[in-house]
Amino acid sequence: METQLDPMKDDLPLMANTSHMLVKHYVLDLDVDFKSKVIEGIIVLFLETGSRYKKTSSTGKEGCQTQFDETSKRRTSEPCHIPGTNVSASSSETECNDFVVCGKGEEDTSNKNGDHSNKEQASGISNSENCCNIENHGNKDFLLVLDCCDLSVLKVEEVDVTAVSGIEKFTRSAKLTDVSKELENLRHQIVHELVTLPADRWKEQLYYFTCCSQAPGCGDLLFTTGTWSLEIRKSGIHTPTDFPHAIRIWYKTKPEGRSVTWTVDQSGRPCVYTMGSPINNRALFPCQEPPVALSTWQASVQTDAGFVVLMSGENSAEPVQLQEGMLSWHYYVTMPMPASTFTIAVGCWQEVEQQSFTATVQTSTALSLLSSQADFRWHEEICGHVEYPCRFQNPAARLQAVIPYRVFAPCCLVKLCKEHLLQLIPQCLSAAYITLGTHPFSRLDVLIVPSNFSSLGMASPHIIFLSQSVLPGGSHLCGTRLCHEIAHAWFGLAIGARDWTEEWLSEGFATFLEDIFWARAQQQLSHDEAKGQQELKALLRWCRLRDEVQNSEEELQVLRPKKESTGELSESGASIVKHGLKAEKIFMQVHYLKGYFLLRSLARIIGEASYLASLRKFVHKFHGQLVLSQ
Repeated sequence: METQLDPMKDDLPLMANTSHMLVKHYVLDLDVDFKSKVIEGIIVLFLETGSRYKKTSSTGKEGCQTQFDETSKRRTSEPCHIPGTNVSASSSETECNDFVVCGKGEEDTSNKNGDHSNKEQASGISNSENCCNIENHGNKDFLLVLDCCDLSVLKVEEVDVTAVSGIEKFTRSAKLTDVSKELENLRHQIVHELVTLPADRWKEQLYYFTCCSQAPGCGDLLFTTGTWSLEIRKSGIHTPTDFPHAIRIWYKTKPEGRSVTWTVDQSGRPCVYTMGSPINNRALFPCQEPPVALSTWQASVQTDAGFVVLMSGENSAEPVQLQEGMLSWHYYVTMPMPASTFTIAVGCWQEVEQQSFTATVQTSTALSLLSSQADFRWHEEICGHVEYPCRFQNPAARLQAVIPYRVFAPCCLVKLCKEHLLQLIPQCLSAAYITLGTHPFSRLDVLIVPSNFSSLGMASPHIIFLSQSVLPGGSHLCGTRLCHEIAHAWFGLAIGARDWTEEWLSEGFATFLEDIFWARAQQQLSHDEAKGQQELKALLRWCRLRDEVQNSEEELQVLRPKKESTGELSESGASIVKHGLKAEKIFMQVHYLKGYFLLRSLARIIGEASYLASLRKFVHKFHGQLVLSQ
């Protein structure tokens, strides 16, 4: 697979064969160890057959209710622990002893080809070139390819979801077609029914995802690790449809892994966080990186007491004590998003105490009421995205000008946050709501990240990272950066680029909208003063863009570097992000600035009010989806 893509050294390969199988949900159980700078993980993947192979199978699609009842009587499973308690694999204690841990400082028992399994099973795998040929699937086993880098993968197994108590409700429509494959069919049927539950049953869905993630294993799977990928196969299985639909992976991160950074905060206390690495999250957990692999997730994170775990989850997690000195934090999301949006920050963060902002919210809501009425013109339309509990269909959410927010920082910066940042958040959120309507996400955490953070800010679902550099710059620098990151909730997150090389779709829109948001957040500004600010910023941006164009490689200045092939994938779904690993690219703003000037030009041609109204319609039509420049 890797040799077939043949990416240039500066291109980022996306190896996952998403056309064959798609991960629909991840259940992560992570243990953060600051002494070894390692995150030890167990991850369970729930998969569906990819779009190319939905209707091809050598087995029946569904299993049999009667047979399930008989098999379930022969099995016993551990009681299911619902989220908020200990969400770990019930089989881990007994089965983790069956394999050798190849961690830091220990001998790696894998053979030269990177195979990890017993010798009899692994003998059939030679290298990445042994990837199955789906069109001639009678000759080779099917390979599930995941994006993976800088991870020590320890074991992979199939999960027996039929062992979960009460799971039989998901097999009532099953029809047995092949008695010899009854259990395999049942497992596939259960996972299919679970991942396709209606949006109004999301709580039940999360409960059973948790239960299934704790179910015992039913057979080890063979795997091979490469530079950029983890390849998994089951002996004798030749098609994606017949491949296990629930698998469990034991792994460890490496201290030098590029998806997270281990450092100390401004108060000298240890912390670890995802800092927006060019390789995204593949060195944090094995996943499918391509944007088309939209999935939901839930995660339990164990760490020493005294640390606070913040994540890009929908809920504001409260810690649960596991044992003396150990806490567990549980987060989840119900909106399918690319795995690259998964974000975590673990540190001795202190929450900035806020006074009651009821008056602010009421004022913002009153100012926004006229704008919010426009939302009702669209609320009866069916959303264009896959089904999930969508805020655009929620009457209460459509009236929420200011979503709940919290601010976290190292203890030495709490005072600065209270003085410069805290009061700006409701103003900026309300201004964004006036401009674009319904907030796509239900809450917001803002974290002042350590001083080694290389940007001014980074937005993820439900959480924004801000640099400490914005705090002493007065309300203008703090407010404009906050507005930029808030804009990403709509452009970059709720609406994503189908091809990552078109990053202007995220950054160009956020740069354009930050001026609109900030002008409206400064309610004391006159129209002329606001326009004066925007003209000055446009001039400064033009100077920056001119300098970059004159002093950078021309191929890095192109908004669509893949031209006519933008958005195209290989037969398996694998692709590359052109120049994705180019070192100087992270310091360039040409995609921000060219995108900004393009949108500014369009707004001037048709009028700002008309253009903003069109953006609002665009958001309503395309939220929850991926788009291209066209």
